[in-house]
Amino acid sequence: QVQLVESGGGLVQAGESLRLSCAASGYIFSINEMGWYRQAPGKQRELVAISTSGSSTNYADSVKGRFTISRDNAKNMVYLQMNSLKPEDTAVYYCNANIRRFSVSAARGYWGQGTQVTVSS
Repeated sequence: QVQLVESGGGLVQAGESLRLSCAASGYIFSINEMGWYRQAPGKQRELVAISTSGSSTNYADSVKGRFTISRDNAKNMVYLQMNSLKPEDTAVYYCNANIRRFSVSAARGYWGQGTQVTVSS
């Protein structure tokens, strides 16, 4: 069984920072992409940032220059540093990872349970 557990969400004021963490645990052979998505009330889940196994990154236009994704491959962790937060960043943030559990198996996506980020104006 593979689990992704997020932490670091909370309530902050506009302009402040938060750092989200996500730890993947269980039997893991390799991890390809790891990323962060978010879902605001009444809206669809959207990509925030993604990091490939080759360390390239991609960001939603709305967070470029403010958010930074990073990984610790030795610990199977991914982080999201969020600076200059805005009220429109308020959402539940989900960790996603594309994981291969065994050398002979195909990789599949796993989701964390989500962590709430609320930014007040």
